[in-house]
Amino acid sequence: MDLPGFAVAVWMFVCLYASVVGYPNGKVREACTSMVPCHGSSPQPSPEHTITVNGTEFKPGDSIEVHLSGPDFEGFFIQARDAEHLDSPAVGSFVLADRRRSQLLTCGRTKNSAVSHTSKAKKKDIKVYWIAPGDAPKHVQFLATVVKKYRIFWVKIPGPTVSQPDVLSPTPPLHATSEAMSTSHPVSYISKPFSASGCGIKKFCIRNPTNCDAGSVSCFFLSFQREESSVFIEMSGPSEGYLAFAFSHDQWMGGDDAYLCVNVNHRIHVSTAHLKERSHPLLDSENALEDVSWRLADGVLQCSFRRRIRLPAYKGRFNLDASYYIFLADGEASEGGLIYKHHRQPLVTNGLYNITGLPQDVGGSRAPRLIKAHGALMFVAWITTVSIGVIVARFFKPVWSHSFLLGKELWFQVHRMLMLTTVMLTSISFVLPFVYRGGWSQQAGFHPYLGCAVMALTIFQPLMAGFRPSRHAPRRQLFNWFHWSTGTTARILAVVTMFLGMDLPALDLPDLWDTYAMIGFVAWHVGTDVLLEIHSYCLVRKVEVIEDDRVQILQSLTSAEAEGHLFKKIVLTIYVCGNILFLVAFLIAINQV
Repeated sequence: MDLPGFAVAVWMFVCLYASVVGYPNGKVREACTSMVPCHGSSPQPSPEHTITVNGTEFKPGDSIEVHLSGPDFEGFFIQARDAEHLDSPAVGSFVLADRRRSQLLTCGRTKNSAVSHTSKAKKKDIKVYWIAPGDAPKHVQFLATVVKKYRIFWVKIPGPTVSQPDVLSPTPPLHATSEAMSTSHPVSYISKPFSASGCGIKKFCIRNPTNCDAGSVSCFFLSFQREESSVFIEMSGPSEGYLAFAFSHDQWMGGDDAYLCVNVNHRIHVSTAHLKERSHPLLDSENALEDVSWRLADGVLQCSFRRRIRLPAYKGRFNLDASYYIFLADGEASEGGLIYKHHRQPLVTNGLYNITGLPQDVGGSRAPRLIKAHGALMFVAWITTVSIGVIVARFFKPVWSHSFLLGKELWFQVHRMLMLTTVMLTSISFVLPFVYRGGWSQQAGFHPYLGCAVMALTIFQPLMAGFRPSRHAPRRQLFNWFHWSTGTTARILAVVTMFLGMDLPALDLPDLWDTYAMIGFVAWHVGTDVLLEIHSYCLVRKVEVIEDDRVQILQSLTSAEAEGHLFKKIVLTIYVCGNILFLVAFLIAINQV
């Protein structure tokens, strides 16, 4: 089959595959605009399912309960749109009531602006909550697509229309659900995103990513502005559950002064707490915070409040005129306000800071420096030095057989130098997590166990090489086999261990590095190895051509070897450059965590 025909065939296969498989897992972002499932049939005319809401009016920040019900159905897709322009993008964001049966999707630029199913299990009703954004249109209508069976579905079932009252930007009420989370002062509503314009000039700011826009849906923002005897605090970030920050005397959780903004039934409750080691925060029964405000819109949680610099009457509250490490964390919360452990490492400032002193604009890191160094050293050892060393030993013996360095063949000296470098880097890197944790980590899964196995093989390999028999000794073949199998096992385990380590909370590299980059490197190395193996095989076949003239045979052999050596040198140069690019990209990625 020629290339154009092959491409058309692949395209047709993909289209047919998509239409046959559908979206049983609810990942239907492709249908964000049309809301039409790719099922290869036409929608039904008369809907059997209905959408109901618990109110007809809304104000910015309000929560509307949306209920979809009817006969058994497998899939669904819910959006809210401008009632006067139903073809416009989705409006507002949703919060789930049941995470087992429903999931949030992002349509366009609005995070969590749609809801769909998680599986094709039959269901009779679905309940979600719609959060009105600050820039909502005057009238909003709910729409739903419902799939009863694969070829039986209804598109854009019209739901109720909710409207804004004539009064603009009123203050929504806040009702505490427990004494521990109550606030002793009135609560107001924030009308717009925070601004970072005064950071480093009038207020002390922490931003992640560094220098991000405080109003961005991907920016974690925390600011402190001194006002005589008090400090005004602003915190925002992409979270549907909670945001929290804490002052600490060190870079470990425990004995810290914490402040939480928690989504409780779609209202933000602001409270103080005390962190005791790595346990659940102990919420205070009395709240020392004033001028509390909040906003929850477009997937971004915002809260602000004022606190006095010194609070001698409140036990556990730190004085704000001292220097502390500052933690910033986010995570999920239940409908009742119970917060769950943050799924990733908190952002921690790189040093001690006094927030009432000179205004600064700083960042932080979600990965401790020792863990970053651990990952970087392991990557250099097992992606760079060991890989090049293996290629040199496997394919460059004939290339550098007549070149010597310090009395030994050049290929052997290069191989030995790279492997000893690997042992040294691995040994240093192996110690760093134990120094950071102060012992064994119980929360790292299989990563530390495999790491110990890699370390053991790394030490065993040079010890075994010290007892290498001479080249023509009877046991040399046995040694070669053990040497190869030990090294290969160590390399495989090292790659698997690095795959597991990239997802651990202490490092948590971007998703690109979790999968594609490491898979790309493995493919890069295997491809290079296969290429050199094929080249070696072709070279052997070339010099085995039998000719009558012995001189001609030797000349052919010499010419073929020269060509083969040049090719191997070119391949090695490209391979080393590729490894260096992988290394640089990894170091950039690990520096951004």
